[in-house]
Amino acid sequence: MIAFFWNVILALLWVALTGSFSGGNLLAGFVFGYLALAVMQRHIPVLHGYSQRVPRFMAFALFFLKELFVANVRVAYDVITPVWYMKPGVIAMRLEAESDIEITLVANLISLTPGTLSLDVSDDRKVLYIHAMFMADEQELRDSLHELERRILRVLR
Repeated sequence: MIAFFWNVILALLWVALTGSFSGGNLLAGFVFGYLALAVMQRHIPVLHGYSQRVPRFMAFALFFLKELFVANVRVAYDVITPVWYMKPGVIAMRLEAESDIEITLVANLISLTPGTLSLDVSDDRKVLYIHAMFMADEQELRDSLHELERRILRVLR
């Protein structure tokens, strides 16, 4: 988190030095700051791993946007067609996430995806209960939810 803070500071410094505040210039400053921090991470222990997290986050963002789009289309199709294909149900998903932030992020991103809703976490924090609109293939649903969780954990750990 400290490395991200420094990356933002370097991006703002870039904008101040160039004298042009625009989205493209801010993005360029962020990229140059990222490259500078990637070079310096060997010498500054606090920065260790930052250069790997940013590409992981970008890959996760693209993955989640694709999943969000597919889920939106699936729910919209089910709503506008006369025949309903939904088979709602509740599943218990074993969690690999351990910390509060990991569990919260997994649960919130599952709830953010149309057609799924996080209901509860077990007392031992090992199981997440999820309501899903489309439970035709329970194993496929579990696999997609575990893939989402795995990608979130790759970004955070």
